[in-house]
Amino acid sequence: MGFVLLLSACASRAPLPEQTPNLSLPLQLHIQRLQAEQRQDWVLVIQREGPAIRWSMMDLLGIPQARQKLVDGEWRADGLLPPNPEARELFAALLFALTPKDELSGNYPAAWQHGAQRALPERWDVRYSQPMSFELNLPKGPKYQVTPLSGEAP
Repeated sequence: MGFVLLLSACASRAPLPEQTPNLSLPLQLHIQRLQAEQRQDWVLVIQREGPAIRWSMMDLLGIPQARQKLVDGEWRADGLLPPNPEARELFAALLFALTPKDELSGNYPAAWQHGAQRALPERWDVRYSQPMSFELNLPKGPKYQVTPLSGEAP
């Protein structure tokens, strides 16, 4: 039974790129989570920290919601926040969405991009309105609106 649970946990783990994509960091993004008529707003800061990429998400009051570091192709907890599997999935999906077009096929062999749409079949669907503004859909929900953070309140 334990083996089956371990196997299912590995199978559900969000895919990561073959190599860390070249991202223009630091980035500050406004994330809107939309599901069942409910909306949540978060601020996400993505920054390089030595060989790692730190992902820090907080609500609009500045209260931390999730923190992870991507180090050598593995997610690691950053700080004392409890594990947040939804945030880890979101961070992996954002990494996919932010991967430069010329690095997509090498990092995600099953992915495709056509015009303003990119997908990793049965995992993520991304529709761009601009290079850093996009809608991210997960097959079983939720939907996310992602925009660069400006000085204005969302």
